[in-house]
Amino acid sequence: MILPIYVYGHPVLRKKSTEITMEYPGLKELIQNMFETMGHDQGVGLAAPQIGLPIRLFVIDTRGFKENYPDTPELKAVFINPVIKEEFGDDFTFNEGCLSIPDIHADVTRKSEILIAFTDENGTRQEKTFNGLIARVIQHEYDHLEGKVFIDRLSQMKKMLLKKKLTDIAVGKEKPSYKSIHS
Repeated sequence: MILPIYVYGHPVLRKKSTEITMEYPGLKELIQNMFETMGHDQGVGLAAPQIGLPIRLFVIDTRGFKENYPDTPELKAVFINPVIKEEFGDDFTFNEGCLSIPDIHADVTRKSEILIAFTDENGTRQEKTFNGLIARVIQHEYDHLEGKVFIDRLSQMKKMLLKKKLTDIAVGKEKPSYKSIHS
């Protein structure tokens, strides 16, 4: 089932998410719905707060990068209760967008590698290192679990330039082409 995306200005996007257990009601169906929603809306990552749930869960599917970035490995994965243990490597700047902030893209600098601990959809606790665009997608989605969005990483000047558009998104004047919920 395709779920509506909560957009900039909605309080759920600013809430720090809480951990869940594998017994979370309807977890398997929720994960399936998140992948379906993300694919339908042409995203490469989707965090639970973006669908109105302040829980520590996100999904990624980097196959959407294949056309423009053919060297990026394909990864479809579920991250439950993730903890980024370390961000390292070179600074890596990339033009990011977000389903919760429609039609806004900006260059964001993040570290090129991460070490993350998480539980997968089978309940197995893992610790892995990721790099490149996969690390970036994970960091972006992880920010959502911490109550942050990518524009929080922009300079004050850039935020000022985006202020009117962000306000229009928050009050529903700017609407994405997909189902969405405003504040």
